[in-house]
Amino acid sequence: MSYLEEYKKWCESPEFDEQTKEELLKIKDDEKEIEDRFYKELEFGTAGLRGVIGAGTNRMNKYTVGKATQGLANYILEQKVEDKGVAISYDSRRMSKEFALQTSLILNANGIKTYLFENLRPVPELSFAVRELKCTAGIMITASHNPPKYNGYKVYWEDGAQIVSPRDKEIIQKVRNIKSFSEIKEITREEAEEKGLLNIIKEEMDEKYLSTLEKLVLNPEIVKEQGKELKVVYTPLHGTGNTVAEKLLHRIGLQNVYVVEEQKDPDGNFPTVDYPNPEDKKAFKLALELANKVDADVVLATDPDADRLGIFAKDNKTGKYMEYTGNMSALLIAEYRISQMKEKNILSKNGVFITTVVSSDLAKAIAKYYNLECPEVLTGFKNIGAVMRKIDEDENKEYVFGYEESYGCLIGDYARDKDGISAVMALCEAACYYRSKGKTLWDAMQDIYEKYGYYKEAQVSILLEGAEGAQKIKEMMTKMRETPINKIGEYEVLTFKDIERDIVRNMKTGEETKTGLPTSNVLYYELEDNNWCCIRPSGTEPKIKIYMGVKGTSNEDADKKLEDLKEKMLETVKGE
Repeated sequence: MSYLEEYKKWCESPEFDEQTKEELLKIKDDEKEIEDRFYKELEFGTAGLRGVIGAGTNRMNKYTVGKATQGLANYILEQKVEDKGVAISYDSRRMSKEFALQTSLILNANGIKTYLFENLRPVPELSFAVRELKCTAGIMITASHNPPKYNGYKVYWEDGAQIVSPRDKEIIQKVRNIKSFSEIKEITREEAEEKGLLNIIKEEMDEKYLSTLEKLVLNPEIVKEQGKELKVVYTPLHGTGNTVAEKLLHRIGLQNVYVVEEQKDPDGNFPTVDYPNPEDKKAFKLALELANKVDADVVLATDPDADRLGIFAKDNKTGKYMEYTGNMSALLIAEYRISQMKEKNILSKNGVFITTVVSSDLAKAIAKYYNLECPEVLTGFKNIGAVMRKIDEDENKEYVFGYEESYGCLIGDYARDKDGISAVMALCEAACYYRSKGKTLWDAMQDIYEKYGYYKEAQVSILLEGAEGAQKIKEMMTKMRETPINKIGEYEVLTFKDIERDIVRNMKTGEETKTGLPTSNVLYYELEDNNWCCIRPSGTEPKIKIYMGVKGTSNEDADKKLEDLKEKMLETVKGE
């Protein structure tokens, strides 16, 4: 069926409600918009659903959410694990609450028990709740840090991690097997509650979650002492973060926590930011204004579902607030926690520090220094969760830390997704500790560079929207994959990895080996002098992403190398 035929069906079929038809009739003269909404189905991929909210097959709406949920329900019933139930949470985005209730009731209509949070809560608390309630699965309605027009649907399994192969492919097939929206089962809320199928998660889960995080503080007395003076500005960027973050910081002993008033309340329109992403410096505008006003030491922001943390920290030497990348903030937390665990003799001799192929090589340097195993996985915290599952099964190994460059880390094994709330806590604890030594967080970061080397990283994206953009991304990846590249800028390519084709090629000898990683559309270039580049299409946005890292002899040297490499890599990808 062509996209115009699909559009006509949605406008005329009794399967669709009048509100949906009215929305679609308004675009009857805009063929480009019709094409974008109907040229494909919004795919239930390995990360679930994510798309623009609206009517159409390529949109987030009650029909696409319903189809995904019915497919998941069919899978759960086939596995005979419906009695264990499914935990459901949601963020502040438009339609999140409605999609969450709809999801719960469809599962209930299939005889599957659900545990629905009474109000919005962060992703990490959902991951924690799945484990705490011993559910078979979890669902989070969120589009993370995407622009306001997006929403999404992430699926977790019984260990609290997002679904991975082969389960993801099995669930995807169940969703694809649904050919008609009439297959989606229905039940009223009243009937679901009467049958004991719909259960509400209240604040008791917050208490369990926060108590678990509190126990991870390594130097509680130092936090209580220094917390009398340390000043912290925090913004949840209109998302879920402040349902628990401010309360947690006060509980561990911070007395001067300033939450950005204009961004404190949940709001899916994100009225004060263009892009609710702590990776974007512009998202910190109000927080930095407040920080200057109160003379804050640390400025923190979490994204709408509170799995990512961005930070600025004051450099007392210059008086400026210095921006941290996701690599910097996570590795500052890692160095602090691992060094303190070693000092207190609680660091496992068989500890594991998990990183990703696009994260800083500084992670490997830290792991090597502390004699930790350092497996490297594909992008996406679900892959870190998969390694954590294997660690659980091996009594000789212990999880120590895991992170990815996209502003996410996990400091304990209580959950299986990145946790911006525990990262806020850990960062503030580190600030208190270094303050007790007469240092700022910026001083601590410079100490890390002096100890291990000046590792710097960058990530740039090329935005290519719509059907034409998707084709262009495909063409760019194909060209890079099929064109031998021996040099990028001034650096020779030592090794080329094509993870989709499971190839590692030595560019000097031509020898080929296997990557040992699951299939993924990722190309990686190991360059001379500890430098590297990587390219992949985004799994959640219409972008091609380019990552790179360098190691310099100083901040200035590393910054220059990184800018030069960024310029050359963009030229290479664009074919200039």
